[in-house]
Amino acid sequence: MRKRPPFAVVLILAVAASASTWFYMNRILVAHQVAEAAAHNRPRGNLSDLYPRWLGTRELLLNHRNPYSREVTQKIQQGYYGRTLDPSNPEDPKDQQAFAYPVYVVFLLAPTVDLPFATVQAGFRWLLVALAVADVFLWLYILRWKASIRYTLIFMILMLGWIPMVQGLKLQQLTLLVTALLAACGACLAAGWLGMAGVLLALSTIKPQLTWPIVLWLLMWAASDWRKRHRFFVGFGIVIVMLLGGAELVLPGWVGMFLDAIRQYREYTRGEALLVVLFGAVAGYVLQFLALLATGWCLWQLRRESADSESFGRSFSLVLALTLILLPMSALYNQILLAPALLALVRCEYFQESTEHVGGSARIVGGFLFVWPWIATLGLSLAYVWMTPGFRGRVVQLPFYSSIAMPVFIFGLSLLDTWMNSANHATGLRDAESPE
Repeated sequence: MRKRPPFAVVLILAVAASASTWFYMNRILVAHQVAEAAAHNRPRGNLSDLYPRWLGTRELLLNHRNPYSREVTQKIQQGYYGRTLDPSNPEDPKDQQAFAYPVYVVFLLAPTVDLPFATVQAGFRWLLVALAVADVFLWLYILRWKASIRYTLIFMILMLGWIPMVQGLKLQQLTLLVTALLAACGACLAAGWLGMAGVLLALSTIKPQLTWPIVLWLLMWAASDWRKRHRFFVGFGIVIVMLLGGAELVLPGWVGMFLDAIRQYREYTRGEALLVVLFGAVAGYVLQFLALLATGWCLWQLRRESADSESFGRSFSLVLALTLILLPMSALYNQILLAPALLALVRCEYFQESTEHVGGSARIVGGFLFVWPWIATLGLSLAYVWMTPGFRGRVVQLPFYSSIAMPVFIFGLSLLDTWMNSANHATGLRDAESPE
């Protein structure tokens, strides 16, 4: 093995990197956003992504009001932004903060509707911190990597100081809850608790745009060995039917309302997939199709793999990385889905499993894109005392420069790694089946 730096050095670097992210977000980025809002008379309220879902839940369950209605949306805006948005004001935010979730999200938030939002917000933030720490253990378990306590600690520190995670924590984004449910689902599969895994996967569909690829893959995986894996399908099926049916009981006709809310969300956010942003519409959609095709081939080769195998962990992480390529939006907090793919690639480096199929240059570029936000936040944090408002405005976006290319690059590296693994797996099966 290559000589590795002393643990104390790695720990100090990890703490410094994570601390710089929080300092940057709280003292540099927020200060810039507040100044910009004041200069352009933009509203700033609680800015919690949990608030629209919480208030929509409260309005539906306590006041029997349609959470997708214009009236509830305006009430949400009064809390989220501090006032109702003015469509005629070009300086006002475009995101309406409407209730654009499946209505069955109210079943998860129902226990909180009688509490003040400040209490719910604080409790949810600490819940997300705990889930972020748990994610590290769950992803390592799924990938079958028995990392030492020391390096697990490093991963936890970096996870809590990773800029997508920090943004998600500050916004109280439900993406972090969904990611934790997916990690728990994968860990239950690896442990042989197939029914519970199906339950957790069903609950994760509160953000269907993040979960439909992994749902399709896991259902195909379960169908590939029905006799042994049918409990997963049963657990998923029962809970998803209960969620859909319960949602119809509390708000009849909600599916059409939800689809209309999604359509409006797409219109006012004008989100585009990462490949479309990087390469244009035609090339971007062609590359999306090729990514789907290549991923599908890999998954087909691995569909019979046991859930407690390293290959299954790789397939799980690949599908989540693919999800970011397909998403018609580029919100930074969604990059939390890359965590297992990143850990899988780090594992390859740690055990020197990378071969010529993933060239050294590609790994160096991918690694640089990943660590760039920490390089930038550390540099900006050190320069903070000399930073004037004008200079801050020019450099404040530096940590985000790699945010579009990094998911594409990590997906590509993960695809190559899984492709070679699935090709070797297919070769091994052919050799095993060939006559002596």
